Amino acid sequence: MIPAITAKYDWILALTSIAFVVSAFGNGANDVANSYATSVAARTLNMYQVGALASITEFVGAVALGARVTDTIKDGIINIDKFHGNPGTLMLAMGCAEVGSASWLMLATTWGWPVSTTQTTIGALVGVGFAVQTSIHWEWTKGSVSQTAASWGIAPLIAAGFSSIIFATVKYSVLERKDSFKWAMRLIPVYLATTGAILALFIVVEAPTAPSLEEFGARKAVGIVLGVFAGCLVVAIVFFMPYFHRRLVKQDPRVKFYHVPLGPLLLKDDCRLYFPGKGDNFVTNYYEDAYGEVRAGQKQAQDNAINAQTTEKAPTDTDIERNPASVESTPRIQPQRKHLEPNERFLDPVRDLPWHNPLKAWGYIKYILLQGVARDVVTHDSAHLRAIHARANRYDDRVEHLWTYCQVVSAMMMSIAHGSNDVSNAVGPWAAVYSTFRAGKVDTDSPTPVWFLVIAGLLLGTGFWFYGYKIMRAMGNKITQMSPTRGFATELGAAITVLLASRLGLPVSTTQCLTGAALGVALMNYDLGAVNWRQIGFIFLGWVLTLPCAGLIAGLLCLMALNTPHF
Repeated sequence: MIPAITAKYDWILALTSIAFVVSAFGNGANDVANSYATSVAARTLNMYQVGALASITEFVGAVALGARVTDTIKDGIINIDKFHGNPGTLMLAMGCAEVGSASWLMLATTWGWPVSTTQTTIGALVGVGFAVQTSIHWEWTKGSVSQTAASWGIAPLIAAGFSSIIFATVKYSVLERKDSFKWAMRLIPVYLATTGAILALFIVVEAPTAPSLEEFGARKAVGIVLGVFAGCLVVAIVFFMPYFHRRLVKQDPRVKFYHVPLGPLLLKDDCRLYFPGKGDNFVTNYYEDAYGEVRAGQKQAQDNAINAQTTEKAPTDTDIERNPASVESTPRIQPQRKHLEPNERFLDPVRDLPWHNPLKAWGYIKYILLQGVARDVVTHDSAHLRAIHARANRYDDRVEHLWTYCQVVSAMMMSIAHGSNDVSNAVGPWAAVYSTFRAGKVDTDSPTPVWFLVIAGLLLGTGFWFYGYKIMRAMGNKITQMSPTRGFATELGAAITVLLASRLGLPVSTTQCLTGAALGVALMNYDLGAVNWRQIGFIFLGWVLTLPCAGLIAGLLCLMALNTPHF
């Protein structure tokens, strides 16, 4: 039975619920794309695969690990004491915060602006805090605005540090060594096992029932890491290494990832493959865009050619592109292959059919359901971006292929981290409204219902599936040239940062962590020209505008609602 004092505010609950759906959808469209942008940019995964994976990993992160940060958003930003005795005012304020957050997220996503959903929600809460003239937690305490704001600046730097260290280990232990493929085959089991151990540790530590880090103890943590590491190492050696040998050493294009369970049988030449793959390519060109163009490594090839000419005392007016070394090191540009966009792929073939034809209805159904994951988000026709990509080093595609499996695990880890950390941005205000409505008094201390997190987790995946392509285009290769090794370092570095923050109850921005991580990896080229500083500035401008814009929308809406004449 709903108490009479709040029963009359059921319309606020209804409007807040609608705003929550839009906010969670916008969160998925804007922020989930960050988790997998580098995987798509590196051609490790396509949009369909990412859509399916994101739906699962975001759901797991939100439901299993999201409750802790939700509590910070509910009552850690503004002072709730102001609302005691006025539950309707609290419901209205939180409802306006939800509307403000949803509005700015959808606007930013429509414009292709990768903003921080964390900043959006906190900005909206600060805005309604000013509107209702309640105190805002500026002081340096857990969950306060100042502590959260500090994490926005610190987290990208930490993520950049983690990712650059991770990529440096790959670069100097494998990529830059003579016969890099040999060293890659030796070390890839260690990297697979390490990635799996880190993922297992954070899932265990992040579980809602997990004790604090001090209570958990270093002995158990080390035991989990070593145990999972050993198990993953055995699996990598027994199952993955025969698969890598058959595919990359023997160059058998029929062997696909689903043949990994065959393990040692793949070492036999007469091994029968179920559902053998088709095609002649045993490895993907991970530096190739949708038009068959490769830019990475061209600057290095030109420099080498210039050095060779200088050594041979070649004439100064020699055209570098006519130098045989330059021609051999520059990938041949293939004829452009047009990517069919959803309109051309699903609607054009049935456009002239009558409406009663079932094929026309099927074409429109496919367009509605698949238009968000059927778009080209990798190719960018920009001379400026091509020059940036040309400054990045290009490495052996066989080595890059080995790290695609690490990258998929790290991307899943990043997505779980996002679900655990950013689900609070949509759920927090709605949970406060719902619990207050049910209790008949101000209530922000009740545990967040699990079914809230279930709905939010589903909406995060749905938002990416239908609308995430806009942000996918803004991330990934638009910051620097991505490849599986670079994407692995970016995602793992950002995931570690986000999960550490989530454990501490700090709602950091996954957008900022991933941008910082991508910047850290890009700088490992030791060339400032390998970074798209325009895009960094574009993203930074979004961060600067997000908090005041979301705050203004929510604050003005709340101010108008509180002062509207009523009977």
